[in-house]
Amino acid sequence: MSLHDSHPSVLQRNDPPALIRAYRGERPSRTPVWFMRQAGRSLPEYRELRVGTDMLDACLNPELASEITLQPVRRHGVDAGIFFSDIVIPVRLAGVDVRIVAGRGPVLENPVRTAADVAALPPLDPASLAPIREAVALTVAGLGTTPLIGFAGAPYTLASYLVEGGPSKEQLKTRALMHSDPETWAALLTWCAEITGAFLRAQLEAGASAGQLFDSWAGSLSLADYTQHVAPFSSRALDAVRDLDVPLVHFGVGTGELLAAMRDVGVDTVGVDWRLPLDEAVRRLGPDVSVQGNIDPALLRAPWPVLEAHIRDVLERGRSARAHVLNLGHGVPPDTDPTVLTRIVEFVHAHE
Repeated sequence: MSLHDSHPSVLQRNDPPALIRAYRGERPSRTPVWFMRQAGRSLPEYRELRVGTDMLDACLNPELASEITLQPVRRHGVDAGIFFSDIVIPVRLAGVDVRIVAGRGPVLENPVRTAADVAALPPLDPASLAPIREAVALTVAGLGTTPLIGFAGAPYTLASYLVEGGPSKEQLKTRALMHSDPETWAALLTWCAEITGAFLRAQLEAGASAGQLFDSWAGSLSLADYTQHVAPFSSRALDAVRDLDVPLVHFGVGTGELLAAMRDVGVDTVGVDWRLPLDEAVRRLGPDVSVQGNIDPALLRAPWPVLEAHIRDVLERGRSARAHVLNLGHGVPPDTDPTVLTRIVEFVHAHE
């Protein structure tokens, strides 16, 4: 299936925005910049809009999700919007009981830990994705020529929430299942890949110009475990959208040792967190992929001369890649002063 004629990727095919050029490996005249979690708690307009509304309900309200996505683009002048959603939205849409607990994150009343639990997971009804499609269409209409990036959680991270019952830094139950019952593990990751692939495809078909797969918890894995037990399912999730011919990005936290394997799932750009200098990341990744990152989020609270020097260093190291999209090494902390983000965008756009 091809994208419709009015899709931004089709309309801008002969003159793509800077972000899309960089994702595809070209060097635009200025380095494009956006921030993971740019939409959300750091913005007073977001906090005002969210009063009285549950997080997952906000994600599934097309008008609300669209407005939240647009807020940082208006305020900061970033080169892309990132669709406002949550990693567990496709899990919720499939009918699994999951909720967001303030200060903790996604929580499931009934974790998925046995073959019977996995077999009971419901399929995702394509009709349930209607609010996602509507929100993306509204957002694209409001963005004009600024591209929208689709958002989806990688299968391993989805599986982690399902098995652990909530966030977990070490993923002990998840990794135990991976090794103790490989068949159940494969069935669970297949389910996760299918729902996240459908979730990402809905966004791309509705007007997003690129897709990013987030693997928040992959840093808990060894390279061998990632390559054998996780990467094939991340690739399967992305298989759901490869025919759309839009650039794909893969990002994980604490994944410096996994970068080449993450590239090999089949993406155009790999995101790098703050732990690894970009030029070293490029050395590990090779010349055939763009990079995204990797300002240390902690330095958003540093005096401007300190932050500016850090940004200059990141930009300089990013020159070793075929193309570079400036971003943070993870998401915007909720206590960030929004004026700092705006100043970063202005600085990067003026920087040669």
